[in-house]
Amino acid sequence: MEDLNQLPPNKNKKALFWLSGGHFINDVYTGVLNPIMPFIAAKIGITMAIATVILTISHIFSSLLQPLFGFFADNNVKRSFIFWGLILSSIFIPLSAVANNVLILVLFIIIGSIGSSLFHPQALGFASRFADLSDKGKAMAVFVAMGTLGYSTGPVISSAITQFLGMPKMPVMTILGIIWAFMMFLCVPKLSDKQSRILKIDFKTAFKRILTNRKLNILNIIAMLKTMVMSSCFILLPFLWKNMGYRPFYIGIALFLFIFAGGIGSLVSSSIEKLIGAANVFYISMISTLPLMIIFVLTYKAHPTFSLVIFVITGFITLMATPVVMVMAQNVLPEYKSIISGFINGFSWGIVAIVMSMLGFVAEKCGITNVLIFVAVIPAVCSILVKELFIPDNK
Repeated sequence: MEDLNQLPPNKNKKALFWLSGGHFINDVYTGVLNPIMPFIAAKIGITMAIATVILTISHIFSSLLQPLFGFFADNNVKRSFIFWGLILSSIFIPLSAVANNVLILVLFIIIGSIGSSLFHPQALGFASRFADLSDKGKAMAVFVAMGTLGYSTGPVISSAITQFLGMPKMPVMTILGIIWAFMMFLCVPKLSDKQSRILKIDFKTAFKRILTNRKLNILNIIAMLKTMVMSSCFILLPFLWKNMGYRPFYIGIALFLFIFAGGIGSLVSSSIEKLIGAANVFYISMISTLPLMIIFVLTYKAHPTFSLVIFVITGFITLMATPVVMVMAQNVLPEYKSIISGFINGFSWGIVAIVMSMLGFVAEKCGITNVLIFVAVIPAVCSILVKELFIPDNK
């Protein structure tokens, strides 16, 4: 066991490198299924609605459980969640692509998604511990950005394997995750008993204060609405494009560009906030999605290249407000930063996933494009809540 205060800076940086790389690789696996799910569905003979439910199951188990696993990780500061989380993700998510029936498919996805849920909270906690106090913000920004980049890269890798090698070759993706987990075991130091001691939190009090806070409730709603727009695009559009005859690799590239643009939006959001203010960042991100979605729907058949550009811009706009939401939420009750992060980044995704399971059936009956426009209307209407965030609490 090693004391972080006694570790040389280069050893801390080495640990951060392997943790950030692990975040990238883990999130590659969380993004692989979206572009190829229409082809998996066709192979095993399930409808778009059922396939949507299966995808949302993966989001539920990879997101909704994060606060729970975060609690266990905080009270048992060992490295095991990081290794086993990545191992489960790397084995079972690729295996799901070769499942021959829906039950095996769901089982593999659940186990792989639990792996992702195991990995995230403990990896985030370790990255924070190994970051230099003078440069913690930069270190955490890199760690988070690596996850976003991994999530955007997953669709490219899985679609390329499907189109050029064949879906049965998908398990070759497992190799990288296993190797990286082994390297983290070797290179990420154990924590000393002194460093493992943490301040116990009364979770009943914490959850009560968080769930009854007006501003946090509004910020959670905004986070959920932005997640719903992104999830709707990521889950439903691959079915639309497959029905139009597009190959898997095109779909994977389109999803990569969407999330990559969203990552750029997240990176520049603080600069934009300084120029126009947090309220305007919220308004632009919530309202602009609607006209962009309408333009996409009107052009995706006749002008596919132009519609792809609009789709990518939608990714940028949609995720631009995400860091602003997180920072503002953590500043409301700074003593509960980790739990609030779990709500914004984990729990909100899980709730949206439950809603998405129903939207799949609606899309099958009413049309994918109609559902996408409906989903874009909701944040535009709810933008009236933004002004409530800037009303002083004593009024």
